[in-house]
Amino acid sequence: MKSDNRLLSLLSAGLLCWISSSAQTGISNGQFSASLESNSIIYMDDPVLGVHPKEDHFASNDYLKMDYSSGNFSAGIQLEGYLPALYGFEIGDQTDYRKFFLASKYINWQKDGLLVHIGDIYDQFGNGLIYRSFEDRNLGLNNSLEGIQAGYSLGRVLSLRAMMGHPRYYTEYLDTWVRGADLQFSLSELLHFDSLNLEFEAGYVNRYEENYAFEAEPNVHLYSAALNFSFQGLNLKAEYAAKTRDIPAVLQNAHSGAAILLEALYNRKNFSISADFRILDHMGTMLSTTLSGTANSLNYLPSLSRQYHYMLANLNPHQVNVVGEAAGQLDLFYKLKSKENRHRYWTLHLNASEASTISPSQADDGSIRLSWLDVNADLLCNWSKSFKTTFLFSRQEWNPSHGFQDISYVSNIFVMEASYKFAKKYALRGEIQYLNSQDYEKDWIAALLEFSIAPSLNVFVSDMYNSGSSKVHYYNAGIALSKNRSRLQLSYGRNRAGYVCSGGVCRYSPAYTGLNFLLTTSF
Repeated sequence: MKSDNRLLSLLSAGLLCWISSSAQTGISNGQFSASLESNSIIYMDDPVLGVHPKEDHFASNDYLKMDYSSGNFSAGIQLEGYLPALYGFEIGDQTDYRKFFLASKYINWQKDGLLVHIGDIYDQFGNGLIYRSFEDRNLGLNNSLEGIQAGYSLGRVLSLRAMMGHPRYYTEYLDTWVRGADLQFSLSELLHFDSLNLEFEAGYVNRYEENYAFEAEPNVHLYSAALNFSFQGLNLKAEYAAKTRDIPAVLQNAHSGAAILLEALYNRKNFSISADFRILDHMGTMLSTTLSGTANSLNYLPSLSRQYHYMLANLNPHQVNVVGEAAGQLDLFYKLKSKENRHRYWTLHLNASEASTISPSQADDGSIRLSWLDVNADLLCNWSKSFKTTFLFSRQEWNPSHGFQDISYVSNIFVMEASYKFAKKYALRGEIQYLNSQDYEKDWIAALLEFSIAPSLNVFVSDMYNSGSSKVHYYNAGIALSKNRSRLQLSYGRNRAGYVCSGGVCRYSPAYTGLNFLLTTSF
């Protein structure tokens, strides 16, 4: 890994400290902004869960971001502290898990279509199939690219950008080199089409790793081509990506890869329908073939499955199989409005998603197997200006081995949600959920009650009870206070072990019981 004493880091840090001081004193008439997020937990002993923290009963993830802009110039830094990292965050598995450091920095200049960016780069080519650098604090993921980026755009007709640098891996930067370029061209802008949109995009990425793993190659080349078309209510997108011989995941054999992503969306008045289809064949691309973890990812392979916010519907989210997977999703929305009352309307949402293996080598008996299936429907009923309800049903089937073994778990999930506004500021919301299953942990029951006084107070209490096997309650209660741009949340509860996912990218979170403090503010 690269040393922290890099010339780029020192120059950027020194310059940005001067910029922050200048902004606070009003020099250059620039604008200074900052945001702070602190997520801390005091972990408790819990004999029911078998959790007995011996050390580090207190853990905290902290982020301070500062930005300054003046005319065509902007710059920023982000400081991060892990004191130590919260349980379940892979950054806590590193040797320097207690750390306060300069996590990212940048200086940026743009004028007349020209772009120059030095420091940490966050970007995405196409849908991310060949390259995506981003931050997700909930996952503990930050794979920014420390280097330089340059670009030029000719109005909305043509855009070209190129970059090179070293990728971040938790708190360090790797010796791996990543280089790439992306070109976007709009034919509709060139020909001044008003109702029709036609855009093309092509991308290229190279990853060079000098000390690569066995069977891998020092140079890996990734290519992509995308087409976007829209006319009136119809939107069509297609992208093809490919890469040269590489190891797609830890302990896998080297293989060339390819991916196809197709999207279609149609809107008309109160009706909309969308369909997505994707094939991934050995498209997982690591920052380094000698490392592991959620953060060791150069590209983004999205999950084609519904993202739930209900507790029981999200117990076992779909995890993308980066080695090989064929997946599809269908969404349908229909809205019916009352002619007599403008506050009364109903929205029906139907959704189905499926994923399966694509190669006989992915199963122990050489067959093609289902790895994920979710068929669901929900009905939102807005009865009046004050009262609304939601009913949801979801049937989920998932294979814990991604189809390698002939094992599948089936769950039938029922959710009822209701909310009522007593006045302009006062609201009460409740949820009742039930999961029926003959497999795994069997049946679950869950409930939530939330009272809010907008925009300053929110009080909530919830419980998930595994009535089928463990007979354990996973309770949680808390209060959140908001004022201006600040929000403080205090909660106490028991958390079930499981995967936390965002768009198919997941991290494992162990079971724990604790007192949680969450502070977010901006100024």
